[in-house]
Amino acid sequence: MVKSSKQGVKFLIPLVCLGLLLLASCAPAAAPQPAAPAAATQAPAAQPTASQTAAPQPAATQAAAKQGEPYTIGVLVASTGGAAALGEPERDAARLVQSQLDAQGGIMGADGLRHPVKVVIYDTQGSGDVAITLAKKLISDDKAVAIVGGTTSPESLALVPVVQEAKIPFVSAASSSQIVEPVADRFWVFKTAQNNRHTAPQQVEYAKAKGLTKIANLYVNNSYGEDGRNAIRDAAKAAGVEIVLEETFEATDTNMMAQLTKVKASGAQAVLVTAIPPAASLLTKQYRELGLKMPLIQNHGIGMKSFITQAGPENAEGVLFPMGKLVAAPSLADNDPQKPVLTKFIKDYETFTKNPTSTFAGHIWDGLQLSLKALETLPPGLKLEEQRAKIRDGLENTKGFPGTGGIFNLSAQDHVGLSAKDVVLVKIADGNWVYLPREKW
Repeated sequence: MVKSSKQGVKFLIPLVCLGLLLLASCAPAAAPQPAAPAAATQAPAAQPTASQTAAPQPAATQAAAKQGEPYTIGVLVASTGGAAALGEPERDAARLVQSQLDAQGGIMGADGLRHPVKVVIYDTQGSGDVAITLAKKLISDDKAVAIVGGTTSPESLALVPVVQEAKIPFVSAASSSQIVEPVADRFWVFKTAQNNRHTAPQQVEYAKAKGLTKIANLYVNNSYGEDGRNAIRDAAKAAGVEIVLEETFEATDTNMMAQLTKVKASGAQAVLVTAIPPAASLLTKQYRELGLKMPLIQNHGIGMKSFITQAGPENAEGVLFPMGKLVAAPSLADNDPQKPVLTKFIKDYETFTKNPTSTFAGHIWDGLQLSLKALETLPPGLKLEEQRAKIRDGLENTKGFPGTGGIFNLSAQDHVGLSAKDVVLVKIADGNWVYLPREKW
């Protein structure tokens, strides 16, 4: 029995070993142990925004990237109606300024922020009544901080009581000195066009330089014409020149032959005129048709190339008139502060509009630039009425500002800031403006 038991045990041992091997093979394999990672691996996070990944910006850069309070400046121009020859280029100048403001993101304010500026342009149709309605809209609805424009003197004069009552700065583009005088009664009113008293001396002094001491004084029957008439009277008296005839006509007249016939019989040696197109153009055409040969010296109201087209180049030939230095830009000394301003304005305006430049476009450009310059000084947190008052003060304190019309030096006593030194004489030749310096008189 012992022997058989030993044999059974010997037989069982291999079977147990075989079973153990089979069990080991059926059990799941142990996962291999990975090497220790260099760093812990985490689930991917949500992608950050650009502002979150951007490097921290300096405080000044962050401020510049913010947008300041938007401002509105109103522009009133006669882009249709009888004064459209002036108002269209004025409108285009305002559109040019708006495009430039948009391109640079507005103006840089005193708070270091970029402030968008909207230039709201309305067509007055050359009517004072329409201008008043639109001015009130700019003041109440559009919340304008300033108004620029008033193409003609009658329009601008109609706006004076409106802006005075509303206490909003108004920069006129018209000529009559009555727009800004007396200054005590025109606290909120400025203008960029030269006064007739700045231009009339050039008309009279040219005649005297040519030995022509008897003149006829013709003018349109409105505030601009009357202002020009008075300025010529004063200049003639100062120069010792005799006015032998004065005649007037309406801005809507199409026949001035009656007045010109009187001129022909008056003994006048030169004819001085204060008017704007179309009346100025029609008068010039009929002047030639009547065969008048004495020099025709118009005022700065014809300072646009469309005058030549309307009158006809052959009729406009030889006409003289005073205007700002726009026409003289290429001839100005390199150190003249107006030269770079005029050169750039001419290039920008003609590139933008595809039309010849105009002194009237310059009046609106000047008015907007002066207003924007004042706007840049506004401190933050002002109410609208306070903003308007600050801009008014800024306009009145402008010194040495080079514009298209001259070097502006305004004060509490002078809301134009120009002088006779800002005016030159021009002669129309071969359908173009030709600068006529005094040494060539």
